[in-house]
Amino acid sequence: MKYRRLGTAGLQVSELSFGSWVTFQSQLDDDRAVEMMKLAYDAGVNFFDNAEVYAGGEAEAIMGRAFQKLGWRRSSFVVSTKFFWGLHHGPNEKDTLNRKYLMQAIDGSLKRLQLEFVDLVFCHRPDPNTSMEEIVRAMSDMVSQGKAIYWGTSEWSAEQIQEAWQIADRRNLHRPQMEQPQYNLLVHERVEREYEKLYGDIGLGLTTWGPLRSGLLSGKYSKGTPTGSRAKLSGYEWLEERWVAREREIVLQLESVASDLGCTLSQLSIAWILRNRNVSTVILGASKPTQLSENLQAASFVSKLTPDVLKRISSILGEYSARK
Repeated sequence: MKYRRLGTAGLQVSELSFGSWVTFQSQLDDDRAVEMMKLAYDAGVNFFDNAEVYAGGEAEAIMGRAFQKLGWRRSSFVVSTKFFWGLHHGPNEKDTLNRKYLMQAIDGSLKRLQLEFVDLVFCHRPDPNTSMEEIVRAMSDMVSQGKAIYWGTSEWSAEQIQEAWQIADRRNLHRPQMEQPQYNLLVHERVEREYEKLYGDIGLGLTTWGPLRSGLLSGKYSKGTPTGSRAKLSGYEWLEERWVAREREIVLQLESVASDLGCTLSQLSIAWILRNRNVSTVILGASKPTQLSENLQAASFVSKLTPDVLKRISSILGEYSARK
């Protein structure tokens, strides 16, 4: 496993990490979560991603119990959480980043994770109804109080990230260090174009999610939607409605590239992301040890992405973009 800096921070994160979205509780119970986390950790993964909203807080609770059972040194792993959607429906408990919500939400997450602090904490989405200064001060205070080490954003625009950074810089507050955007072969404009100036200007790090487009880029939907796949889970029917049918053709073309390189489509998809040095870590999600083991081997195929191979992939993606 190789490790990369979180932007300009001194923190090093494994270039491949393990996340809990969708899988924890719905597909992984406590025992299987422990199994998967141990598999990742033994392979060199040191970053484990979570969020308050995942499984209504239960994903954090499962991960917290796993940390206790595994007994790892706290200094040997990095863990995150994210806030915005909330767990309840009161006016200060849902779809907000106001100070009251944030300062109470972090305490709830730490209790579920059974940790004294998280390493990374994210504003899970922007909040147009709370002033940027209030958000920045609350997140900075979270760091100052020792409840988090670094704070950042997820799916914010470049303009919003820049505004938050400038407020923090002017007020001598802790500045946002990282962003967690979706980034994969089919969704890449924001990372490669919109954020381009932020890497050099403010030293933004990236912890990217969705490398396989919720399984579409694993190839398992190429001939239909298999039973037990994510698109068949209750509440995730939109995956098939929104993506699978429309993007199946492009996946078939990408599968031929992977076959020529001697790797799976999943490995090609992850390797393609790892070639981007602005990416600090790629968050993997898997429900089976075989899936995770396969995806953890993706880094070995980065060297096979020669200029000619990348040109071929770009040609395929160009056709896809033109049809969108």
